[in-house]
Amino acid sequence: MTANSIVLGDFASFNIAILVYFAGVRLNRDIAVLNRYNIPEPVSGGLLVALGVLALYLLGYGEVTFSLAARDFLLLYFFTSIGLNARLADLLRGGAPLLILLALTIGYMFLQNGVGVAVATAFGLPAAYGLIGGTVSLIGGHGTAIAWGPTFADSYGVAGAVELGAATATLGLIAASVLGGPVAQYLIKAKGATRDPDSDAVISTIGLKREEEASASVTHTGLMRAILVLNLTIALGVALKEVLDTTGVDLPLFVVCLFCGILLSNTVPVLLKLPNWPARTRSLAVISDLALGVFLSMSLMSLQLWTIAGLAGPMLVILALQVVLAGTFIVFVLFPLMGRDYEAAVLGAGYAGFALGATPTAIANMTAVAKHYGAATRAFLILPLVSAFFVDLANALIIRLFLSF
Repeated sequence: MTANSIVLGDFASFNIAILVYFAGVRLNRDIAVLNRYNIPEPVSGGLLVALGVLALYLLGYGEVTFSLAARDFLLLYFFTSIGLNARLADLLRGGAPLLILLALTIGYMFLQNGVGVAVATAFGLPAAYGLIGGTVSLIGGHGTAIAWGPTFADSYGVAGAVELGAATATLGLIAASVLGGPVAQYLIKAKGATRDPDSDAVISTIGLKREEEASASVTHTGLMRAILVLNLTIALGVALKEVLDTTGVDLPLFVVCLFCGILLSNTVPVLLKLPNWPARTRSLAVISDLALGVFLSMSLMSLQLWTIAGLAGPMLVILALQVVLAGTFIVFVLFPLMGRDYEAAVLGAGYAGFALGATPTAIANMTAVAKHYGAATRAFLILPLVSAFFVDLANALIIRLFLSF
């Protein structure tokens, strides 16, 4: 702790994140609207803490900074569990929807940038300013905004582009966290999105339904087995990423771990005749719930909301229109083309998450819906492949294309 800041270490930050999650559970239980519209518990609790940290900052106590060292490892745990739960039959069934979702997303990225550039031009600002309010900060997130910031500042006349991009990404993340649940609720209730009865026989692969949590049978050996397989899969993912890096293929580590999980789950149990492989078990579902819940709690509670104060009127107009665009696109384009069913509704919640925020936010939105209504295996499988892999590649090309004009 210094005169101008309060720095919390790894142990404190991790345990505070758990408390934040439980605070979100309590808020969702006591405030009916949060539960009704499937707002993730980490979002409810995390935003409450972020507002408290903002109050301390405004009162002159300085910045509160959390250590986020554990967060990235929890992200690996979560996406590795998605890979371990995937079956070849799911992958084959997800082939056509995956291509449709990818095509829709590329089209949406052009729309998102088009809205940003149009508003920026209307206010007499550089077109690059509008791109910061488009895929640079929204679909791209904090990482892309920070990476592109110096280029926008030095070459395209956007003063303070790094700070502007980070603030835009922060507000986009908040919007993403609160939009997904209500959109899915509308699609399920008003649009009649129905759930396949056969899915009742499938153990929820991403978290347990709320009524299952109290009665789920989880043993210490099951947890140990799941943790061991997760760790071995992550180790393989780290080794594979090092090989890919030498070939110039740049993939996020969590995407590589997801692929390794798919590979191992569809080979090792068959070749070695293992009867207790942890895929689609209660133990793995509990671990994935824990990893996602704490990860998102840490992400939301560490938001520095005072940075949003730097957003000028034009950027707030852009962001407001982007939220409207995302909701409209999901309801009238994505939902019909993805099948008008329950899976499409859950996918809509996730799409709101990554179109305005980040892949973990998308998964948290879908998990909140799945806890209410049940498993949505296809949605959980195809969305991370699009949002965490293909989109990053497409975004770099689309940003350069817009800048060239």
